[in-house]
Amino acid sequence: MYLRRTQRRTKEGGAVGYLQLAHNVWDAPSKQSRVRVLYSFGREDQLDRQAIVRLIGSLQRALEPDEALSAAAGGELEFVASRPLGGAWALDGLWRILGIDRTLGRLLEGRRLDVRAERVLFAMVANRALEPLSKLAASKWVCERAWIDGLAELDEDACYRAMDWLLEIEAQLAEQVYFATADLLNLEVDLLFFDTTSTYFEREQPDPDILDEDGDVIAPAFRVYGHSKDHRPDLPQVVIGMAVTRTGIPVRVWSWPGNTNDQELIRQVKDDLRSWKLGRVVWVADRGFQSAENRRYLQRAGGHYVIGEKLRGNSKEAKAALSRQGRYHDVAGNLRVKEVVIDDGTMRDRFVVCHNPEEALRDKAVRQALLDQLSDAIAGSDRLSATS
Repeated sequence: MYLRRTQRRTKEGGAVGYLQLAHNVWDAPSKQSRVRVLYSFGREDQLDRQAIVRLIGSLQRALEPDEALSAAAGGELEFVASRPLGGAWALDGLWRILGIDRTLGRLLEGRRLDVRAERVLFAMVANRALEPLSKLAASKWVCERAWIDGLAELDEDACYRAMDWLLEIEAQLAEQVYFATADLLNLEVDLLFFDTTSTYFEREQPDPDILDEDGDVIAPAFRVYGHSKDHRPDLPQVVIGMAVTRTGIPVRVWSWPGNTNDQELIRQVKDDLRSWKLGRVVWVADRGFQSAENRRYLQRAGGHYVIGEKLRGNSKEAKAALSRQGRYHDVAGNLRVKEVVIDDGTMRDRFVVCHNPEEALRDKAVRQALLDQLSDAIAGSDRLSATS
């Protein structure tokens, strides 16, 4: 297949060229090759060159990168390798806008480090965002399948060393990155939503505790059995927590051993963020963190909170709030609320009791249907014998 040019004479005596897409076909009876025109592009001086460019680009999709380069440049260039650049380039730009490179340089200053420490950490972040792999596979990804500016080569040992450095400065780095992000996106941190989840690992045994020479526990196991929110109690897991703003922008992420009790976590989270001096913050959490101890802890130093409460739980405060008389105020067509303050002279709790009239009517109808069904089932049962 090739581009064929023909020429015709005009009435004025000039010449006009025509372009055609053609290929040669063998004509067996005449024992010679004949030209077959597949498509005519029309007059050469009236050619839609942009259409030709689009056609060539479309045809190049069927070629390997080296074949496409050779077809366009002939023998002048030799194809060596091809790596995607866009994703890593965009992430590197954001990395520098947030000042993470400068922050890492400042926090790691004075340590005997690899001069590429910041680039190695960025490479692992980029790999996690673009194509999550293990440390060993990530080093191959950098060397073979991606382009990281300033990091031509990477080995597994460099990744592990960089992780050790990162753990030493994790808290300070997280704070600096948060404030840079808050300034860039103009974040409002008057509300902080916190929740946890769990994720499991496909392995047969949980991690063992780390012991010293005397057999004492230095560090508890991390991937262990616990209450699985993925409904996989047969596999070891970890617990992950995240605090986000009202618009869903993450503020900080935590991870704990898989058997950690949710009730204790929000206290640690509040302590970890205290040094960030976020100002007046209202903590928002679901009923999994509801306890009198947590409420008191969040109230320290003028703190505020909004925590869900189970309607028919074992909380004596919630039972007291439900038993109090009070007028409901309509908020929406399907929502009424009333405020109840429980003050025992030592502690003061403010409850907002929510009532959905539409849901109440549905619940009443369901209860009545169940009663009718039971009434029909037991009707006349007194006349049945013991063996009927």
